[in-house]
Amino acid sequence: MDITVCRSCDIELLDRYMGSPGATSFHARRFARQEAGQSTYLVAWVDGRPVGHTELRWTGCAAPEITADCPEIGSLAVWPEELRSRGIGSALVRAAEELARGRRLGVVGIGVGKDNERAAALYARLGYRPVADYPDRYSYEEHDGTVRECVDACTFLVKELSPGHLDVEPA
Repeated sequence: MDITVCRSCDIELLDRYMGSPGATSFHARRFARQEAGQSTYLVAWVDGRPVGHTELRWTGCAAPEITADCPEIGSLAVWPEELRSRGIGSALVRAAEELARGRRLGVVGIGVGKDNERAAALYARLGYRPVADYPDRYSYEEHDGTVRECVDACTFLVKELSPGHLDVEPA
């Protein structure tokens, strides 16, 4: 498995193998934030196919309840489902942590849905601890043009980063 910073030519493959629920590409929006310097979008590859991704938002969590000076790991996904529990998600989180270390940051956060016990257990194993509950708000456009507004009950977790070596090139 390889983990790389997303390139513009990766968007089409991400949409093909790990599509978005609506009419607009989540991957293209994440890549646009990366191009604007707001985040770094990481992609996990197996045999030339994207199998996972996560976005490290340098601007922090959008929820006002969370401190803005803590970068947030978000949009973590591994697909197809049969590839889960094989270390891909853990590797993506560790790669994001290395990027934060590369910027000499001492803490990183991650949000998890209150109904996502599997992800919460992963983050606890990786050393994240809960600090605040918050409503995660996002929207996307359906194929018929309807904008769907979503709110998920989440917990924000943080991890203190110890100095370490850099495995991923900083973006």
